[in-house]
Amino acid sequence: MHKGVSALHLHPTIYGLRQKMRAQHADLIFLQELQQEHRGRAKRYGWWPHHDLTHFLSVGFWRHWHYGKNVEYQDGHHGNAIFSQHPLQKGLNYDISAYRFERRGLLHSQIQLSPQSSVIHCFCVHLALFQRGRERQLAEIISYINQLTAGAPTIVAGDFNDWRNRLSEPMRTAGFSEVFEVLTGLPAKTFPSVKPVLPMDRIYVRGLKVLSAELLHDWEKLSDHLGIATELELT
Repeated sequence: MHKGVSALHLHPTIYGLRQKMRAQHADLIFLQELQQEHRGRAKRYGWWPHHDLTHFLSVGFWRHWHYGKNVEYQDGHHGNAIFSQHPLQKGLNYDISAYRFERRGLLHSQIQLSPQSSVIHCFCVHLALFQRGRERQLAEIISYINQLTAGAPTIVAGDFNDWRNRLSEPMRTAGFSEVFEVLTGLPAKTFPSVKPVLPMDRIYVRGLKVLSAELLHDWEKLSDHLGIATELELT
């Protein structure tokens, strides 16, 4: 989300992001850097949403949402969020911060498409800027997944900051496939959004069949990362 503002914080992008998110008609949305509350933005821009951003983005469209606060400061806070058309069983937001200066969380929810279908575990992540920190975080994430899911279908999505693609191998060992790797052999290049050269954003799945995956080029002027989307089938 880049906190809903342009690269140099000159103007809000939150209204454009809301429109593009809804145009996808997605059952599930995984968001990073969602600026849930920032009192200074309202004063600076004047036309900043009056409600919490989870409400502003989801109202009338996604019936369920789960927000995990990662960073708190004088004017507000930001973190990760999951939006869903299906009822969410909200889990916890686990602190996986690798460094004191960089607060990161692992947000966990569960959905069930029907009373007869398997539970799908959903994890929204935003990993560290440095490789050693990411490696420690991934070990934590896999440990949480093993504890919480009992092998059930699982989606792990977000900003992995893994431009060298060092994390796909341990994720494969843990039973996961990355949606673009399944279809094209490589993760999609998503950063910087104006001319993507680094594969930072990923959707890893287990127990779900990948039907399609696409880059959301509409994000080019709305965030520093391109969005990614996938169509999945519960196997």
